[in-house]
Amino acid sequence: MRSIAFSPTSNRLLTKSSTDLTYCIDSTDVRAMPADQDAYKCYDPTEDEYYHGYGCTIVSTGQKIPIAAGFTESKQVPEETAMRVTRDALAVEKPIWMVGDSAYDTFDWHDHLLATGVVPVAPYNARNTDDPKDIEYRVEDRIEQHSEDVQLKQSTLDETYNRRTRVERTNEPVKVCGLGHVFARGRVHARAQVYLACAFASSSLSPTTNAETIREARLSRCEKPSID
Repeated sequence: MRSIAFSPTSNRLLTKSSTDLTYCIDSTDVRAMPADQDAYKCYDPTEDEYYHGYGCTIVSTGQKIPIAAGFTESKQVPEETAMRVTRDALAVEKPIWMVGDSAYDTFDWHDHLLATGVVPVAPYNARNTDDPKDIEYRVEDRIEQHSEDVQLKQSTLDETYNRRTRVERTNEPVKVCGLGHVFARGRVHARAQVYLACAFASSSLSPTTNAETIREARLSRCEKPSID
């Protein structure tokens, strides 16, 4: 499926002063109407429950601004989608760090980022192999394939990974803007609403975003009729 980026040419907020040295990537659930026959029965491991809908992968900056997104069939992210959304995010501006959870413990994701000069930070998933390595993060192993002179401290990786909660905080205002529950029926219309919600959040959210802005976004979304 397609993904989309919100570039500086289309968003005045995304300048060097508003982006961040750390990007975070994560997926979230998108709840659909019961009448949407295109939606899927999806599993949300965070809530340990099934839901009717889709998924969305979001890359955000440290200031909680979404800069790239990918519409998916469920909350679980296919590697192809993860790579596409990552490339879209790097096209906006190249950070120093890219943080994700253990779902991003893949060779391709790590090697692509390292080849472009970005340090990926995702926990090592020992369940992916029968011969687990004595490492906490996959980059500890992959960095040796790209540079013999670079060494990463464990404390630095831990501190960087803790920034991942930023993307979780990004998901909440984006859901208020229309991502939480999709009122449009059908995959094409649902995808359009998801991308519009991300674009609206990207253009309206800033470090000074307040409760009034969030309320206005909620009211404007509730007043809009559904798309058949």
